[in-house]
Amino acid sequence: MSFVHFAKREIQFKIVYYGCGLSGKTTNLEVVHQTIKPDSKGEMISVATSGDRTLFFDFMPLVAEAIEGYKTHFQLYTVPGQVMYGETRRLVLRGVDGLVFVADSQWDKMAENVESFEDLVANLAGQGDNIDEMPYILQYNKRDLPNIAPSHYMDFVLNDREERRASMLATATTGQGVFECLNMICRLVLHKFMEEHVADGQKSEAELVLV
Repeated sequence: MSFVHFAKREIQFKIVYYGCGLSGKTTNLEVVHQTIKPDSKGEMISVATSGDRTLFFDFMPLVAEAIEGYKTHFQLYTVPGQVMYGETRRLVLRGVDGLVFVADSQWDKMAENVESFEDLVANLAGQGDNIDEMPYILQYNKRDLPNIAPSHYMDFVLNDREERRASMLATATTGQGVFECLNMICRLVLHKFMEEHVADGQKSEAELVLV
């Protein structure tokens, strides 16, 4: 859920990168963090869970002048993809404004992709959110590897809801498609916020400033 800090004239949004284990979620954020200008990003932060392993989610504000008179910050998070860390995924999803579902394009990962997407839908429902009302996009990652599924098949198994969402091809390890996905989800989140909360006279046509 977006947070408006009236005294500082700031609006904060939360975007979560979701997907199965090793699909490339953290790589996406690492690429973004390495590329963003130093004065536009925060520190990458890791958080230890209650278990004996340390899991990571990443926080980074991106500044954009999109709503007149306010600075807009995007907080980016990843979730642990392994099945055993369901509680951590649910905690990270709290207050989410937009999602990038990172799918592994390899054929042998299709079942895990589907299971992870179903897990996402269930976790959102558990906190009172409907994925069909949530800004989200699908990133088909690892397109540089052999034995990958064609994008139309991945759309068939992951994007077959009543309202189809944007799906984008990516190779996060090289940066291909990473910023295209980030720009798109940021714009979708901003659009929804402005439609719901901002009067026409307060809206700005300024571009997002991500790099």
